[in-house]
Amino acid sequence: MNTVLFLIIGIPLVEIYLFIKIGSQIGAFNTVLLILTTAVVGVAYARYEGFNTLKSGIRQIIKNEVPIYEIMSGATLAFAALLLIFPGFATDIVGILLVIPFTRKLILSKIFKQKIYSKSNNKNYIDGDYEEIGDDDDKKI
Repeated sequence: MNTVLFLIIGIPLVEIYLFIKIGSQIGAFNTVLLILTTAVVGVAYARYEGFNTLKSGIRQIIKNEVPIYEIMSGATLAFAALLLIFPGFATDIVGILLVIPFTRKLILSKIFKQKIYSKSNNKNYIDGDYEEIGDDDDKKI
């Protein structure tokens, strides 16, 4: 509960601070224009990456594999697009980091403490047929 309260209060405070600092350097109009530009370009790129993730997920399903990375990546892209829509520079930086495939993979692997492979062919089983070998003649007696 304390973490949620800290985030609800802390994120807007950081954003307001950055608005004031950056606005004093480049001007109010340029600051607003920069925020709108990052939102439009970021959401467009998130959409592009989302379609790439969807195509990769469909390829995994066609191969009869579970698209775990693609599902996680899609959820992360949706969150990144939401962060990019929110006005602010700190949320835009986090959103852009989540949209870029290399950093997204790093962040997801750090969160889940394991490597996430998009095209993993590592299987922990061997596929094969078996045949029972026994003495059927002994059973007839």
